Amino acid sequence: MKKNTSTPNEKVAKVADSGKPKRVSKHVAEPAPTEKLQKLLARAGFGSRRALETWVSEGRITLNGKVATLGDRAALTDKICVDGKPISVKRLEGPRVRVLLYNKPIGEICTRSDPEGRPTIFERMPPLEKGRWIAVGRLDINTSGLLIITSDGELANKLMHPSAQIDREYLVRVMGAVDNEMLQRLRDGVELDDGLAKFTDVSPMHKNDDNDSINNWYCCTLMEGRNREVRRLWESQGLRVSRLKRVRYGPVFLANKLPEGRWQELLPGELAILYKEAGLPVPDISPLTPKDKEKMQRELRKPMRAARPSEKPARKTTAKKPRVRR
Repeated sequence: MKKNTSTPNEKVAKVADSGKPKRVSKHVAEPAPTEKLQKLLARAGFGSRRALETWVSEGRITLNGKVATLGDRAALTDKICVDGKPISVKRLEGPRVRVLLYNKPIGEICTRSDPEGRPTIFERMPPLEKGRWIAVGRLDINTSGLLIITSDGELANKLMHPSAQIDREYLVRVMGAVDNEMLQRLRDGVELDDGLAKFTDVSPMHKNDDNDSINNWYCCTLMEGRNREVRRLWESQGLRVSRLKRVRYGPVFLANKLPEGRWQELLPGELAILYKEAGLPVPDISPLTPKDKEKMQRELRKPMRAARPSEKPARKTTAKKPRVRR
């Protein structure tokens, strides 16, 4: 058998001249995926995309040492600063997606702080390791019921945007006589100071044929969340709203036994339904850890605030799992 006496260099030359395709290294670095700058920062909890677009226009954000402009795209490896402060890659990756359902009582406001010292909904929220809580819409100080609060700014923005056409359902107690003509006007549309408004559905909670009470309960639904819209619609008919409570937001219902002033967290399957309703891809959602579940149980065991004189004290009860329409 004849030995191969070719040198290593000769072997390489023979392979090169053989016409065989050369092997390409598997370790060629691919460019980091990019996305719109405002989307990246919204996921990190800095606010909605619309608000962040304003920040970009105001020159508050820099990208790799240059003032960012609308339309810029960025990757996690880029150097991004907000108001001169660099944002870490860990924060840009975004927090674990969390969505809480909160049963807001009358007397709390939906801002982060209040110069008058009134209690806010965010005082009740558990601390986040990264990012911040964002309320999906608002309820005024005299309105109670369901609030969705999330750590995902993009999800909050989508759920609130009028283009999403997500309906909100309210229970309302009206003072004054209501007839069918009034209800039909509210369905057809009423011109308010900020444009036409209407209920997509409105109906009495009980038959009022033999009811002489001046206060009656109605269930009403609308597809937007303008300031005090439910109250203003009823007031346009010469009526006064004495109680107002939101009980549904899109596919999410307020659990009957979730006490006022308490929150509970949506499970991964319920989160997936909410993301689909918002028209967003479902992210990788990690299940609740035993520590998360323990925190939620501790929240439910906390003592309630004293009820106002006009309110009945809340009964001690265990919150049931929130219903999510499938």
